[in-house]
This record gives sequence, structure tokens and C-alpha cells, in this order.
Amino acid sequence: MKLAVIEGDGIGKEVISSAVKVLDALSLPIEKVPLEVGLRKWEKCGVAITDEDMETIKECDCILFGAVTTPPDPDYKSVLLTIRKELDMYANIRPIKPLAGITGITGRNDFDFVIVRENTEGMYSGIEELHDDVSYTTRVITRKGSKRIAEYACKLAKTRKNNLTIVHKSNVLKSDKLFLDVCRDTARYQDIDYKDMLVDSMAYSLICSPQKYDVIVTTNLFGDILSDMSAALVGSLGLVPSANIGEKHAFFEPVHGSAPDIAMKGIANPIAAVLSLKMMLEWHDDTEEAKIVEDAVNHVLTQKIRTPDINGSARTKDIEYALVDYVRKQLA
Repeated sequence: MKLAVIEGDGIGKEVISSAVKVLDALSLPIEKVPLEVGLRKWEKCGVAITDEDMETIKECDCILFGAVTTPPDPDYKSVLLTIRKELDMYANIRPIKPLAGITGITGRNDFDFVIVRENTEGMYSGIEELHDDVSYTTRVITRKGSKRIAEYACKLAKTRKNNLTIVHKSNVLKSDKLFLDVCRDTARYQDIDYKDMLVDSMAYSLICSPQKYDVIVTTNLFGDILSDMSAALVGSLGLVPSANIGEKHAFFEPVHGSAPDIAMKGIANPIAAVLSLKMMLEWHDDTEEAKIVEDAVNHVLTQKIRTPDINGSARTKDIEYALVDYVRKQLA
């Protein structure tokens, strides 16, 4: 496998470095291709990601990505949107499940759900007009986009509890009626048990009763917001991984951003990046290695080796060393 490694900006450099150390400990035949994209490149070169970068990425099977800082400049071209669109990675997958010894804001550990987010259109269509007194963003919902994300969600539901929740706002956003209808039709055709909920009601219900849900499918912006909110159930944004899946490529990244306020302080939580690595291994069918990585994370957290975001005093490198040590002992 050929893997593009993009650390990005801020704490991305720290957490991806730790994830790569864990990957190296597994001794898998993976060719790593480092690339620099993001704000630092934009400041140096006037562009955050070049055509040459995209060609290199396309030659790789998948990407392990840290985080990028997006400045409030209309001339800045989003790295994430560029990669997702160029590689047509239409499904954003964000698992929300408890980790050993950690409880979130509700104190619950009886939930295990996955948010499947359409990843190429919606409010992140990139079709915008910016003027002095008014700005426009075009929300794009297509039958093709809705159908393929619904099919992905149904396929995932069949491997779990055969239960799907469709999240929308069709009572206000008429474009959501198409999304809802396509998801309903797909679920019925796939013989999946389903229901639908308005996004505002869903936000409330996820906090109050997260154990009621299994696979959740929704549009781009709603999925982005609900998954970040759901990180509070787990305990921290620093604990939640994600995958972006297409027909030919895949992209794995922690849910958190570049967090420039704590960058280079050595206290960033690398767990989300390491769990993103675990998702990459599962995608590549390296299931035994993925299980070792997941076990390593739970072991380290049980040992109370934790960064400040989860009420600990450990540093990024402390967690990295503990994870690598566990992995090496399992393979010895």
C-alpha cells in the first residue's frame, strides 16, 4: 500500500507524527509519501495545495491527514474540500463509541453509533458569491449524491443492527425533501429498519439518549455539526477519528482541527489520529493490526496516561511511547 502522510498545520504535525510511530511499530509493508499542504505552504507559496500535490495524492492508495488551519481569506482554497472533491470521497464516516476508562459529559458508556455524512455537496458545495453587503452559498442536494450515501449507510447498517436514522430539515429546507425521499426509498429497497428525524430534535436526542441510535445518515453540514457535538459523549474531540471514503481512495483524519492555541506545546491528544490509523488499517483489511491498535489505545487510557483535554497531565510523546511499547510487546 502507498500512503500519503500529510501532517498539515498546528497540532496536526504532532498527532500524525505519533500515529506514524505506531504504524511503524506494526512493521507493515507500507510505503509512506510525506507531503506538505496547508496554511504554511500557502504563506510560503501562495497556494495551500498544488496540482503536483494532487497528482502525488492520486498515485497513493490512501491518506493519513492531520489538520489544516483555514485563514479568513477569500483567496484561500480549502485543502479538505479540494482533496474530497478531486478524489470524489463521498462518504465521511465518524464512529462515536466509548473508550476504556473515559466518560463524556453524560457519564454514559452504553452507546455505539456511526454518523455517515454525505461529503461532496450540501452547504460545502463550494458554490459561493461574496459581496460587500450580501453573500451567497448554494446548497446542492442531488439524487446521485443522496443515493450513494444512503447505499453506503445501508451497507454499514447491515453489518451492525440493521437500523438506520435519516437526519434532515425538510420542514424548512425544501432541498432536504429529495435527500429524505431517496434515503427512505433506499432503506426500504435494502430492507433496513429506518426512521427519520429533524436535525434539531436529533441533536437533543443524541445527548439525552445516544444508546438509541446505530447508523445515522445525513447531509454534509448537519453531519459535521452532529459529529463534533457527539465527541462530548466520548469525552473529547481528541478521541474521535474519521474516514473519508471514495470508490478508489480513502482519507483518514482526526475530527479535531489544528488547534493553533496549543500547537507545539506537546500536550495535544494523539488518540484521535491513532484511531484514524486504526480505521485505515480496517479499510485495508489489516484487521489483526487494527485490533492491536485499538487495544493499545484502551490499555493506555486504562493506565491513566492521559493528556490535559481528558483530565490528565501526560504529554503527547508520553502517549506515543506507551502506545508503541504496547504494540511492540504484542508483536514480540
